[in-house]
Amino acid sequence: MFRSHVFLAAGLLAATAATAAPKVVVPERPTAEQRADIERRLNDWPDLARYAKDNAALGTPKSGQPRVVFMGDSITDAWGREIGSFFPGHDYVNRGISGQTTPQMLLRFRPDVVALKPAAVVILAGTNDIAGNTGPETLETIEGNLASMAELAKANGIRVVLASVMPVSDYVGNGQTKQRPPQKILALNAWIKAYAAREHLVYLDYYTAMVDARGQLKKELSYDGLHPNAAGYDVMAPLAEKAIAEALRGEH
Repeated sequence: MFRSHVFLAAGLLAATAATAAPKVVVPERPTAEQRADIERRLNDWPDLARYAKDNAALGTPKSGQPRVVFMGDSITDAWGREIGSFFPGHDYVNRGISGQTTPQMLLRFRPDVVALKPAAVVILAGTNDIAGNTGPETLETIEGNLASMAELAKANGIRVVLASVMPVSDYVGNGQTKQRPPQKILALNAWIKAYAAREHLVYLDYYTAMVDARGQLKKELSYDGLHPNAAGYDVMAPLAEKAIAEALRGEH
C-alpha cells in the first residue's frame, strides 16, 4: 500500500529539483496517528485539503474591501492563530501551512490564492526549501517556484508582494544557521529583490528589520531562532501593511 503512495508522492514533486525526494520516514511499527499522518502526506503532498472547506465558505470579496491572501509556511500559519493578531478589520486571508516549501505552495497556489479572487498576495517562502524539508533544492529551483507563483498571480490580475526570507539565529542552541545557512538566505533575498524590481512587484523586506549586527535573527524577536514571537510579528505587521498599500496603489 505504501509503495503505490510513494510513487504518487514522487509524481507530485515535478516542481522540485530532479534530486529532490519526499522526507517521509515510516516507523517500523507506526501508531494509528502516525499512519494517518503518513497517509495524509503521501496522498496529499501539497496539503490541498487543509483549506478546502475554508476556501469554499469564504465567499467573494466585499466591494471596497480589498482581499489579500498571505501564502507561506509556519511563519505565516502561526500569525494570529498561535501568536499575535492577524490584521483585524481587514479582509486578509491566512493561507500558511507549517513546514511547507515552495513546490508545495506552487501546487496549491490556484485553489488557495487565485480562486479566492484577492486584490493582492503576499508570498513569504524559501526558508524550508533551504533547510531541505522536502528534499534538496538548488537556489535556482526555489527562485523558479517563486517566479511561477508570481506569474500565476499576475496572469490573474493579482498584485504581488514578495517577502524576503527572514534571518535565523542560534541563540537558543538549536542549530538554525546550520540548517539554514545565512549566506544562502542572503543570496535568495538578493534574487527576490532583483526579481521584484525587474518584474515591477513589491519587495517586502522583513530581513533588514529583523537582523542584528551578527547577521542573525534578533534574539528578542523570536522564541526559537526561526519563528517570530509576538514582538517579531509586531515588527512584521506594519511592514506588510505598507507593502500591501504600495501594491494596491499599483505604483510598480
